[in-house]
Amino acid sequence: MLRFPFTVKEVSKSKIALSGAMLAILMGLSTAPASADAKFRQWVASFRTTAIQNGVNARVYDQAFAGVNAPDPEVLRKARYQPEFVDPIWNYIDNRVNEQSVATGQAMARKWGPWLQRIEQRFGVDRNVLLAIWSMESNYGEILKRDDVMMDTIRSLATLAYADPKRAKFGRTQLIAAMKILQTGDIDRKHLSGSWAGALGHTQFIPTSYQAYAVDMDGNGKRDIWNSVPDALGTAASLLARNGWQSGQTWGYEVILPAGRKFPSGSLTVAEWEKLGLKRANGRPFPRPNEKVTLRVLDGREGPVFLMAKNFSVIKRYNNADKYALAVGLLADRIGGYQGLVRDWNRPFTPITMNEREELQNHLKALGYYDGKIDGKIGSGSRAAIEAFQRRNGLSADGHPSKEVLNVLRRR
Repeated sequence: MLRFPFTVKEVSKSKIALSGAMLAILMGLSTAPASADAKFRQWVASFRTTAIQNGVNARVYDQAFAGVNAPDPEVLRKARYQPEFVDPIWNYIDNRVNEQSVATGQAMARKWGPWLQRIEQRFGVDRNVLLAIWSMESNYGEILKRDDVMMDTIRSLATLAYADPKRAKFGRTQLIAAMKILQTGDIDRKHLSGSWAGALGHTQFIPTSYQAYAVDMDGNGKRDIWNSVPDALGTAASLLARNGWQSGQTWGYEVILPAGRKFPSGSLTVAEWEKLGLKRANGRPFPRPNEKVTLRVLDGREGPVFLMAKNFSVIKRYNNADKYALAVGLLADRIGGYQGLVRDWNRPFTPITMNEREELQNHLKALGYYDGKIDGKIGSGSRAAIEAFQRRNGLSADGHPSKEVLNVLRRR
C-alpha cells in the first residue's frame, strides 16, 4: 500500500491513465535500453548532490545505487493500474473479510498473544485491529515471500523519480527517506525491499511514514518491520495512537434505519441518532449514548448501514478510504469473535464461501477459462473467466462468483 505524508496513504487510488511521457519512456525501455540506461545513470549521478544536501551520506548513496543501472519497467507497468476500489463493496469486503482471513487472524492472535498484549498496553490500540491491518496490508506477511510483489526499493523509487512524471516528487522524497533508513542501520541494503511504490514490510509503510512512526518493539536495537512481527505491529499501533486512537472504544456500529425518513449529515451523539429512530442491527443497546458518530450508507438503505465513531477516522489515517477502514473494522470484529454483518450487501446473486470460490476457480482453470492463482479472491482475471464461461453456456454474463455459476460448473 502507498502512504501519504498527510494521512499515511501517499497516492490516490484512482485508476490513472498512462501519460504520453510515460508511454514514451516505456517504449524507450523496450526498444533502446542502452540509451535509456545511460540517461538513467546520468540522472542517478545528478541526484546524488540532492540526496547529500538532504542528509544522505555519500557512502550510503553509492552503496544504495550499486548495481542499479536502469529503471524497472515492471514498476511503470504496475503504476499504470493502481488498485482503485472500483469493485462493488460486497466484492471488496468478501475478498478481505472471509473465513480464511478470520481463521488466520485468530491463529496469529494466539501465536503472537504476549507481544500483542505488550503493544496494547503501550499504545492502547485494539490488538484485533492490528491483526486486521496486517491481513489487509500483507496477508499476515505472506506477500513478503512473493518475488512478484517484493521489489528492490531503491530501484523502484528511483524509477518513479526518474520516469514517472505524476509520481516524480513522491519518488524523490521517498528515495531520500529510504536511503536514510539504510543510514540508520535498521535494515541492510540487500534486504531493503517493498512494493512497486516502496511500501515496506509486514505493515507496508512508505519510507517517510516509517521514519515518522517506526518503533523497536522487540528491543533488539532495530526498527525491523520486514523481519520482526512485533516491530511491524508496534509500528502500526504507533501510527494509530499518534493519530488519536481512542482506547477501549469501537470503530462503529451496524444499524437499521427507520423507513421513509431523511437524515442529517455530520456527527450527532448516539442518543440523538436514536431519537431519529436508528437502532443497532444486533438489537443490543449502544454502550455510550453521548458518543459522537456519523452515518454512513455505503450500499443503499436496505444494505448494511453504519454509525462510524472516531476510531473509524483514525483507521483512515492508515489508508484514506471508507471501504478500507470498514474492512479493517469488520475483520477485527470477526477475529475477536464477534458476529459478522446482520444484513448482507445488496448482491444480485447468491454468495459462496471462500472455499467455494477456490473451487469455482479450479473448475474454470480445468475448463481452460482461468490461468490465475487459486486463492478465492475474485479480481479482474476471475471475473473475465466467469463471464467467458457464462457467455459460452447461455448465462447472463455478469462475472459474479455466484452459487448459480458454481452449480453449473459442478455439472460440467
